[in-house]
Amino acid sequence: MTYHEEAYNTIENTQEITEEHKAEWTHELIGGASAFAAMKMYNDHQEAEGKTVDHATAKNVLAAFAGVAVDRLVETKGLDWFDKQKAKKHAEEEAEKLYTKQTGYEF
Repeated sequence: MTYHEEAYNTIENTQEITEEHKAEWTHELIGGASAFAAMKMYNDHQEAEGKTVDHATAKNVLAAFAGVAVDRLVETKGLDWFDKQKAKKHAEEEAEKLYTKQTGYEF
């Protein structure tokens, strides 16, 4: 068998991966859980410090806490980079919605 025939056979015999990437509910679940965890961490931190709420700082802190919570969940679920980034974005959005709902301040 020549090199070209061997290469052709290798290509022809390689199984095509047809599995669709389906992780939408996972992103939403992780994002929602992370947003809740972020809001709880922020409230606990503010309560412990006895400080008033600065909305600009709150937005940054919530985004950071949401990212940390997503990282923690991703490590246990074994998601890839794309899933992790999508979950982080969703968590930030959900944290902002939750903050708006609790404080009435809209970003």
